[in-house]
Amino acid sequence: MVGKLIGVERRRAKRALRSARMLDEVVDTQLPLLASFDEQRRRRSADYLAELVKLAQDYRYYANGWIDARELERRGRSAMSVLTRLREDQSDHAVDD
Repeated sequence: MVGKLIGVERRRAKRALRSARMLDEVVDTQLPLLASFDEQRRRRSADYLAELVKLAQDYRYYANGWIDARELERRGRSAMSVLTRLREDQSDHAVDD
C-alpha cells in the first residue's frame, strides 16, 4: 500500500515538473519577442509571462512536496484569474487604439 502511494506521488511530481518545463518553454520562446513591442504592450506581455513563471515555480514547489495539491490548485486558479484580467485589459486597449 505504501509503495503504491509513493508511486502515485512520484508520477504526480513528474507531471508537475513536465508542466513547469512546458511553461518555461512558452516563456523562453515568447521573451525575445518583447523587444519588438511598444512599451505598453511590452509591459503587459512581461506581466503575462511573469505570471507563467510564477505558476511554473508553483508546479516545482508541488513536485518537491513544499505545497500540497490543494494549494497548487488555489495558486493555479489565482494565476488564471490574473492571466484572464491581463488578457481582458489587453483587448480593452486594442479597442481604444
